[in-house]
Amino acid sequence: MIPEKKNFEATINDKQVELYVLKNKSGAEAAITNYGGRLVSLLVPDNKGVLTDVVLGYDSLKSYQKPKEPFFGAIIGRYGNRIAKGKFTLDGKTYQLDINDGVNTLHGGLKGFYAQVFDAKQVDDQNLELTYISDDGQGGYPGTLTVKVTYTLTDDNALKIAYHATTDKATVVNLTNHAYFNLNGAGSPTITDNILQINADTFNPVDTTLIPTGVLQPVKGTPFDFTTAKAIGKDIDVTDEQLKNGKGYDHNFVINKNDGKQPIAIVSSPQTGIKMEVYTTEPGVQFYSGNFLTGADHDGKGGKAYGLRSAFCLETQHFPDSPNQPKFPSTELKPGQVYHTETTYKFLTN
Repeated sequence: MIPEKKNFEATINDKQVELYVLKNKSGAEAAITNYGGRLVSLLVPDNKGVLTDVVLGYDSLKSYQKPKEPFFGAIIGRYGNRIAKGKFTLDGKTYQLDINDGVNTLHGGLKGFYAQVFDAKQVDDQNLELTYISDDGQGGYPGTLTVKVTYTLTDDNALKIAYHATTDKATVVNLTNHAYFNLNGAGSPTITDNILQINADTFNPVDTTLIPTGVLQPVKGTPFDFTTAKAIGKDIDVTDEQLKNGKGYDHNFVINKNDGKQPIAIVSSPQTGIKMEVYTTEPGVQFYSGNFLTGADHDGKGGKAYGLRSAFCLETQHFPDSPNQPKFPSTELKPGQVYHTETTYKFLTN
């Protein structure tokens, strides 16, 4: 069930927060709040035609505002993932960002988009436009950044997210969505049986603070080889330095071909028969296996507790710490340039 809209009605920073529902002709539904641009629910049919909610989240706005909330379903900006020690240099000037993840900046820092109210316009039953202006200096980032994110629920059960941004000063941008998926159904205890394939021959190994070392490591012969589909849990507990650093999978995979026309990842549930194909124009995808979910609270949708590895994320992105890694694809955006990227999560059944 979609959470009740009244549980998301509030005024934050003098802006109205609401819950918006998209529906397609196939009966699928997506619920999105303009608080953080968060995907709250996504109902798609299983192999018996039963609508199943495949994303984790909460039944009310209040839970999304609690300290250390794990970014459920949020639009992440200005910079998805980590920047080492919260510092980078651009055009000869060094910028200091908010530190909110040990010694590093994560997901935009303390004032990231996940905690901001977007202006919302529901274009029709299947399209929602969210806009936000991030002021110069917000979170330590330079430039006034104007952002538009469009959610589209297509008739073939795909959720498309299109990102658009411009700036008045040179800055860095790396937008993504932090949906937590469980194709067994949100609130199911594990995703280790979900079958995953990632079309990536290399990944970014990380240090103990989850900052990339700068090299691209082949996945072949490692637990990170998902070039052939396998259960997420097959190798997740083997002895491996990188799995130890991430407490499981929490790494950027370097996509072989990101033309947006062929899936960069495919996941399926042997329980529900739901299959998800991921398409993107981004060069990387962060595969996160829900290693920091604890199940300590029972405030998930329907009173569920979200325990260890009860969800996975596939966050399409540029690479972590790119502003400090000149060999990585650039995340710089200059005045006059347009940032545009698209990611689609398409749902089918086996």
